[in-house]
Amino acid sequence: MKDTLFIGIKERPKSKLQWGVLSLQHVFAMFGATVLVPILTGLSISVALLASGIGTLIYIAFTKAKVPVYLGSSFAYISAIAVASNSFGAGAAFVGLMVVGLIYVLVATIIRFAGKAWLDTLLPPVVIGPMIAIIGISLASVATGQAGLSPNSGDAFFAFLGSNAINPLIALVSFATTVILAVFAKGFFKVVPILGGILVGYVFAIIVGQVDFTPLSNAAILSFPDVTLFGTYAIDFRAVLMFAPIAFVTIAEHIGDHTVLGSITGENFLQDPGLENTLLGDGVATFVSAMLGGPANTTYGENTGVVGMTKVGSVYVIGGAALIAILLSFVNIFTTLISTIPAPVMGGVLVLLFGLIAGNGLKVMIEAKVDLTNMKNVIIVASMLVVGLGQAEIVINNAASLTGMSLAALVGIVLNVLLHVIPWKNFKK
Repeated sequence: MKDTLFIGIKERPKSKLQWGVLSLQHVFAMFGATVLVPILTGLSISVALLASGIGTLIYIAFTKAKVPVYLGSSFAYISAIAVASNSFGAGAAFVGLMVVGLIYVLVATIIRFAGKAWLDTLLPPVVIGPMIAIIGISLASVATGQAGLSPNSGDAFFAFLGSNAINPLIALVSFATTVILAVFAKGFFKVVPILGGILVGYVFAIIVGQVDFTPLSNAAILSFPDVTLFGTYAIDFRAVLMFAPIAFVTIAEHIGDHTVLGSITGENFLQDPGLENTLLGDGVATFVSAMLGGPANTTYGENTGVVGMTKVGSVYVIGGAALIAILLSFVNIFTTLISTIPAPVMGGVLVLLFGLIAGNGLKVMIEAKVDLTNMKNVIIVASMLVVGLGQAEIVINNAASLTGMSLAALVGIVLNVLLHVIPWKNFKK
């Protein structure tokens, strides 16, 4: 049974003001992660924002505006970008990312001609449910770390946040505000709980003196994105073998993310507009981003969480967020202002967003009435959860590996084929 969306996928918000605020909510949700990738890899922040906006619009066009997905900077390629840039130069990294986009296009083309009936066989609810749950649960440490609740974390930044007792309080304020708006608010305020939580948490952080406005003092009001166009650097293919294997990892994540969103909206996006079109949109977006000197694009769980919490699935809202991102890539002062939002403010909100994704994994199995008294199903679910959450890893090369949801998905698919698909009884004499 389909969930009822407050604003449907093809519906426009009632007013331009409502439209703008709902789109801005998505920008806040994606901003931190989207700019973190270029910060970690040395790429341009403004280009990452520009590429995410353009990439999202490309995706919307290729999927015929049927899927409310936002594309942001992918974390999966951070190591490959760093290694390639240090070893061969930035040009090699950009070429590698362009090849990733072409691999997506190739896989999409194969699916278009080979059909997709196999998807239901390889990805039944007993596999999809744990995949979705793992996506949300595996991100839990990011939410608690940013909330300042991981003082003993191996991540230096999360440990630093946990060393200040005020940070969990800031996270609690943003968390509580989001919950109150989502549960008790009426009308328009009920569909902007994320934005409300961020704004109230930010104001509280200012009051307790945890916001550093120093970056604003030297920030230019406007600036042109520092684009590195294809052809302005030497074309270097030496890093391609670092990037190509990761493409198949992120394709698995792509399928999982669209399944999550389908569960939230009550649609089957792998069938309509079809995996071939969603992959094509994602791949072309990554190719264009690399041609501009930006990181790979990928579907964002943060924005999927926003759709789940607000029940606003409008592609118009997602498109508005893309346009705002493009505009912000030129408005340096506003980008700088958003960057002053302390991590605990977002941490409090992410606790809900990532938890919501995990909950939808359980919902998939419940609605499909997956029989967990059947030992075959128990083996599939149990194995996926342990592999996906147990930090299991299969190294592909020095910049790529199968981990988390991607490895768990592979385990689930293989076990499902072995236990449910192959008719072993036919092999008996």
